[in-house]
Amino acid sequence: MIIGVPKEIKNNENRIALTPGGALELTKRGHEVYVQKDGGIGSGFSDQMYTDCGAKVLDTIEDVYQIAEMIMKVKEPIEQEYSLIKKDQLVFTYFHFASYKPLTHAMIDSGAVCLAYETVEAPDRSLPLLVPMSEVAGRMAIQEGAKYLEKPVKGKGVLLGGVPGVSPGKVLVIGGGIVGTQAAKMAAGLGAQVTILDVSLARLRYLNDVMPANVVTRFSNEMNIRELIPQMDLIVGAVLIPGAKAPNLITKDMLKNMQPGTVLVDVAVDQGGCIETCKPTTHEEPTFIIDDIVHYCVANMPGAVPYTSTVALTNATLPYAIQLAEKGWKQACNESRELKLGLNVIHGKVCYKAVSEAFNLEYTPVDDFLN
Repeated sequence: MIIGVPKEIKNNENRIALTPGGALELTKRGHEVYVQKDGGIGSGFSDQMYTDCGAKVLDTIEDVYQIAEMIMKVKEPIEQEYSLIKKDQLVFTYFHFASYKPLTHAMIDSGAVCLAYETVEAPDRSLPLLVPMSEVAGRMAIQEGAKYLEKPVKGKGVLLGGVPGVSPGKVLVIGGGIVGTQAAKMAAGLGAQVTILDVSLARLRYLNDVMPANVVTRFSNEMNIRELIPQMDLIVGAVLIPGAKAPNLITKDMLKNMQPGTVLVDVAVDQGGCIETCKPTTHEEPTFIIDDIVHYCVANMPGAVPYTSTVALTNATLPYAIQLAEKGWKQACNESRELKLGLNVIHGKVCYKAVSEAFNLEYTPVDDFLN
């Protein structure tokens, strides 16, 4: 198969979808890998490193899209890329369709096969291609939240870990999945007092067993959220419903109950956000303030630590990319339920129910394309 890896062009997105080592694993199996010139520079990988591993370097993004049978990306295609995607081309990337209608319609119009990292699902219901970036984003949520608690950037002026004689900061993590667990672990490691919420009692029992003593668990409901937010310095939104828009668990009216300078970090912003007042921001302008509350809503948080993120992402995606390259998307998805669940849009039809429901679009069962 001919695999194309374009340079990411989203604001301050320095990741690339494939490391040189990943390219080697594909080329040694007889596949052709084309990487856009300087595509890996932001992650610390030179063009020479790719060519040494058997890949070929192309000058422009147009060249990569034109030659490839499968495109591997990190972030969803943005408007400049829509016209480059060809009919029947397999696009393997994060899409987060349910949060952005124009992208959904553009991919429907393209006639491409859209296989979304975020809905590939393992038998245990985990999301193996979302996990590595969720781990990075969860840890970064605390790193960034701690920074924006500083007074010069309009935060409360609280040091999360405190010092002898001064109480540590208080952190609320809404959602006990991968993002929430990593955020709680990082906040606890800094010495903060952490409360983590989830709707699964089984998950809360697990977290209660594995977390240190400065992390407490609470059941997630509106009453508990309203009770807790006035006490908090940093609130992390870490709720995900696979393939669907995130629910608004913190509403605009709740901001008035928070102390001025409280920091909100919405890790779910690329799925619509679980904080009503959040809207996507960029690494260039990561925050905005509403009612004296600092909102950090960068939609590609892991893009700020591209070396770590690129290596972690390739570790997860490469086994699936090899299956797709060796067998073609139809056979690979027929043989792997995990990959099959990643199919969102095929030949102009929406085949993922949560996406069709998000925009009231006709739903076509994925089996209609695989049989």
